[in-house]
Amino acid sequence: MPQATAVWLVDNTSLTFKQIANFCGMHELEIKGIADGDVCTSVKGLDPIVANQLTQEELDRCSNDLNASLQLKVNSEYDALRKKANKRTKYIPIARRQDKPDAVYWLVKNHPEIKDSDIIKLVGTTKTTLEAIKDRSHWNMSQIRQRDPVLLGICSQIDLDRVIEKSKIDSAAKNDKK
Repeated sequence: MPQATAVWLVDNTSLTFKQIANFCGMHELEIKGIADGDVCTSVKGLDPIVANQLTQEELDRCSNDLNASLQLKVNSEYDALRKKANKRTKYIPIARRQDKPDAVYWLVKNHPEIKDSDIIKLVGTTKTTLEAIKDRSHWNMSQIRQRDPVLLGICSQIDLDRVIEKSKIDSAAKNDKK
């Protein structure tokens, strides 16, 4: 609602049209039209302080310095929720799910230094499946063959490299402690 915020800023502050336009993502002439009453006549103003977009200190700072730009308030709760939402598991199509044991087997054989928890996160499998493949008691062990998880499309090469690098650093740190 940049127009509602602009209406409130025009009515309740001494900010310049340019400051308001830069903050709201609008053109200066639109802000001038709001001030003249030609534009957004039916739009009710939205207080950016109540909406948690600005602080009173930021408004005072920019009112005193006409060359300063308003800075949007950083909401730490929103950032935490956004980061948590980005950590969702990646969707793997049904046609690719039967390839997960092959990927696990490849990781166990080619990179035994990777922790089980990292393999579970990377491939998206369960602990019981991983343990069954390690001790060769998986119900379909005769059909499982080693296949690269990147080529299967289960994970990206960047993610695989990151996990391998992490495991190398962990093992080097463990060796240094001894």
